[in-house]
Amino acid sequence: MPAISSTLLRRGTAALAALPLLALAACGYGSDAKDDGTAKVAAGAEKTDGLDSVKIGYFGNLTHGTALVGVQKGFFQKELGATTVEPAIFNAGPSEIEALNSGSIDIGWIGPSPAVNGYTKSNGKSLKIIGGSASGGVKLVVNPKKITSLKDVEGKRIATPQLGNTQDVAFLNWAAEQGWKVDPQSGKGDVTVVRSDNKVTPDAFRSGSVDGAWVPEPTASKLVAEGGKVLLDESTLWPDKKFVITNIIVRQAFLKEHPKAVEAVLRAAVETNKWINANPDQAKAAANKQLETDSGKALPANVLDPAWKSIQFTDDPLAATLGTEAAHAVKAGLLDKPNLKGIYDLTILNKVLRSAGASPVDAAGLGAS
Repeated sequence: MPAISSTLLRRGTAALAALPLLALAACGYGSDAKDDGTAKVAAGAEKTDGLDSVKIGYFGNLTHGTALVGVQKGFFQKELGATTVEPAIFNAGPSEIEALNSGSIDIGWIGPSPAVNGYTKSNGKSLKIIGGSASGGVKLVVNPKKITSLKDVEGKRIATPQLGNTQDVAFLNWAAEQGWKVDPQSGKGDVTVVRSDNKVTPDAFRSGSVDGAWVPEPTASKLVAEGGKVLLDESTLWPDKKFVITNIIVRQAFLKEHPKAVEAVLRAAVETNKWINANPDQAKAAANKQLETDSGKALPANVLDPAWKSIQFTDDPLAATLGTEAAHAVKAGLLDKPNLKGIYDLTILNKVLRSAGASPVDAAGLGAS
């Protein structure tokens, strides 16, 4: 069975599965929002698919802005009617995949690498990618006193969020393209890769224990605020400067049993992205408010503003780039060659897009046969 290596699974998934997740109440929709962080259910609303609740997972990253804004502004609650939205916030992909597999969540926003790993590890039985959410928002930020050019990265210590995660794979692939050799699991080689949680990377950068980091927003802009310099924006490495950074996934059993609920969530996601792109300043503020609700701390303007500008919110899953990212993981030695046929099911998304007068999106040959 094509799957991520057992060593990587032991070191990554087992350790990170223990990370805590926090279930939070949804926030309100527009004028229906309440200060206590709950969404008002419209009078006379009915439950969707007879469900009491739909459990939605996401990270406290701006690259998960669709989920942040959708919860904060109540788009999900509006579409689900009397079915309560139950958000759950995660620190890492493996813990979210485990929650999906166990039924602790039904639908999640997640990066491409954990989605691929979850799909291949289960032999294609655990999840489906049902939509896109975001592109971009990943940068290589360095200490300008130690690194002034791309070639200066050789011999330095560069942080990535986690062994085998999306940014880790991207950095290892980029390093290989520079001709540098790095052991993928130890991170040792011509450049040293330091796996560091995004929450602690700014402290490591400030102390000098790492010389730079290949990280998503808002961590990248936090490092810039600490005196770092953006040496490379990952979007410049991709055709049209677009690559998937966040997908929407669903537990396959939930998709089969509750398609109306899945459609409601996707309809809300499409509505949220439309609102984000039409109201960037309001959307940025809404995302930051939800981050404050989830973590107890909002982002300062010098971090929030540049971070938000570097992310594109899109319904298109950019499926071709997922295949490329998986190939990079294989090349780096972090993934056995996977069979990704069937990882996408974009049927409901395309139904929603057509109803909204938008063009359907493509699975790049990785949809269900």
